Amino acid sequence: MTKKRYKIRLRILIVISIMLFSSFSLIGIIFNIAVQQYIQNNAITQLDRSYHAIQRAMEIAETILLEFPSEYLNDRTLPFTLGRNDFRIASNMFVLDAENNILDPQFASENSIDILEAIKKDKNIDLNNTRNKKIHTAGETYYISSHYFPILNTNESGYWVIYADITGLSNFAHTINVFFIVLVCVMFIVAVFVSFFLSNTIIRPIKKLCALAVKIGNGDFTPKDYDFKDREFENLNRALNKSAKQLGNYDIEQKAFFQNVSHELRTPLMSIQCYAEGISCGLMEPKKASDTILQETNRLTEMVKDLLYISKIDNITTTFTITNIDLAETIRECVKRQQAVAEKKNIRFVLEFDEPAVYFSCAGELVSRAIENILSNAIRYAKSQIIVSCGTNAENIEIRVRDDGDGIGEKILPHVFERFYKGEGGDYGIGLSIVKTIIEQHGGIIWADNSKDGGAVFTINLPCENKR
Repeated sequence: MTKKRYKIRLRILIVISIMLFSSFSLIGIIFNIAVQQYIQNNAITQLDRSYHAIQRAMEIAETILLEFPSEYLNDRTLPFTLGRNDFRIASNMFVLDAENNILDPQFASENSIDILEAIKKDKNIDLNNTRNKKIHTAGETYYISSHYFPILNTNESGYWVIYADITGLSNFAHTINVFFIVLVCVMFIVAVFVSFFLSNTIIRPIKKLCALAVKIGNGDFTPKDYDFKDREFENLNRALNKSAKQLGNYDIEQKAFFQNVSHELRTPLMSIQCYAEGISCGLMEPKKASDTILQETNRLTEMVKDLLYISKIDNITTTFTITNIDLAETIRECVKRQQAVAEKKNIRFVLEFDEPAVYFSCAGELVSRAIENILSNAIRYAKSQIIVSCGTNAENIEIRVRDDGDGIGEKILPHVFERFYKGEGGDYGIGLSIVKTIIEQHGGIIWADNSKDGGAVFTINLPCENKR
């Protein structure tokens, strides 16, 4: 099943939209809760103020109220009120008889009729015990409280109905909500433009870098000098250009490698072919010709082994096992394996180690091969002895192989590590190039020089941080 993919522009728009709607929704909810609480508290405070004013007036007049229960003062349905009333709400009252008719029209305002109609329609309103009740009329909103009282010198009773008009504050809150909705719409439009602008600043560099990656994949390793404002894109551009340069050099080396290989392989193959044809035609002595064929075959076999090995260490996908080895012991083992060849030429090895053990984290197989190649090269040119030293200092591990031969010619010295470059008396020009590749893969360097006493000196420096 193919996973659904989204465009960067759409993802940015969705994220910005979610942030906008979440922020404004949270602000709107908090605002409405605060405003409603404020309106309720102010309405209740105003109803209480009006109730106390009526109570004081009736106590002075002593004509209407025989008795007014004081517990009504604290009988409120809301949990708390504002201690100070800075935003005054208009309030008024009217008096009803037991039949819910206005008892004295002089106490009734022009809104009393609408409030009375709303009271009659709402069956849940009990005038005997109505406190801080919110009601709606045609276009108006009120909070009401009612209080029962007996009429003096009669068997009749009535109700004080006190109301507070919150229409103004409710309309103000509604206006703010409309403003929030309009603002959200405007910000959404702005978010669309922002997402397009922001996505373009991201998409353009990505398209350029994708095109560069495609060219590299198609074999075009030409670097592209893009100038990006964002540091991340600039770093990616540099990394791709560096990769293109490395792949370009690798491609050139590979082409040169195959050209040199074909040339080096052609010589022994032609020699084998010539001697084989000579035997076939009876022009050569079979014994002598077969010895030459075997010699060339062995030479060809060794060359193929070296080519396979150099291909293995050059392969960027090849992985080797890294272990912590004792370089001093590794050198001793390599010397033992080369001892028989050296003895045939009356050459002896002298080992000079500063420390009994020198540890280094590396691919042991590769490092052993590099040391053996250097030793084999030294045996080829030495006269009587080869001095091998190994030690450490504060910065690196140093391995030196010095022979007592004639040294390296000044013209040959800069090229000794080049592939297929054969010095005087060399075989294929592969051995020292393998050494250089292995040492560099382990973060080290190698160079060749001539000693003051004569003979060639090969020096290897390896990073000391890998030492145990």
